Amino acid sequence: MSPLERRAVSGLSFIYVARMLGLFMLMPVLALENDQLRYSTPLLLGLAVGIYGLAQALLQFPFGVASDRFGRKRVLVFGLLIFVLGSLLGAVSHNIWGVILAR
Repeated sequence: MSPLERRAVSGLSFIYVARMLGLFMLMPVLALENDQLRYSTPLLLGLAVGIYGLAQALLQFPFGVASDRFGRKRVLVFGLLIFVLGSLLGAVSHNIWGVILAR
């Protein structure tokens, strides 16, 4: 494998790991922090977990069209910025609605 290919594989692997962590890492944290989140109910906790996958499913086609139009790298970087901002917003949220919005 050439150095350029190695770099591309490493970058894509990191992005995939970050995506999976974003999807699954919140589950044990929400179970522990349930009592400290205001307005939290089992239904809203389930929504906070599931909204991430729903957003991914709904945005795949629009982001695919955008990547064809603007370039894959630009759209990938834009998506990663949204991911980072959402993660930061979720980390500082004090109620379940903030977590749902951040997801």
